[in-house]
Amino acid sequence: MKKQFNKTTSAVALSFAVILLLNLVGCKKEAVTSSTNQSRLNSSTQTNAAMSTIFNEKILTDILVNIPCANGGAGEDVLLSGYLHIVEKVTVNGNRVHVKYHYQPQGITGVGSVTGDKYQATGVTQGEYGGSFVNGQYEETYINNFRIIGQGNGNNYLVHITFHGTINANGVVTTVIENATSDCK
Repeated sequence: MKKQFNKTTSAVALSFAVILLLNLVGCKKEAVTSSTNQSRLNSSTQTNAAMSTIFNEKILTDILVNIPCANGGAGEDVLLSGYLHIVEKVTVNGNRVHVKYHYQPQGITGVGSVTGDKYQATGVTQGEYGGSFVNGQYEETYINNFRIIGQGNGNNYLVHITFHGTINANGVVTTVIENATSDCK
């Protein structure tokens, strides 16, 4: 069962929300302290031209996913829990910001709500985005490979998303390219 999704505004909205968050966090020169549910290693370097910060953290995550091909094709919900490993490099150079990121599940597992089958999350999301603090110009590209692997045959849920978006200096969205597919195997 393979599905092709149309362009969605949710990915664009998420991207623009990240810009706002970056404007709030990106200029900080001090690392955030770690908490019990997070393991965070931060490093900052600053020169006259640029400041870079690397975030390397594990965040406890719960994700509810519907696996449409599970349970003999009737589908079932799976609550996945575990750690999401996140590495981000944020660079502020003058009036511009650039972020490169990599997200990967580590030990994220769950159990089917109907069948009791065990599932494991795998895959990688990575991309980069950046823009201007002066005029709002922004660009983002990412690739997401989200895989929920079940026991036996026919209940592996595979999602692949590629995205590219651009906003020009006038605040106009000039490019949105999104290709999303999901497949059960």
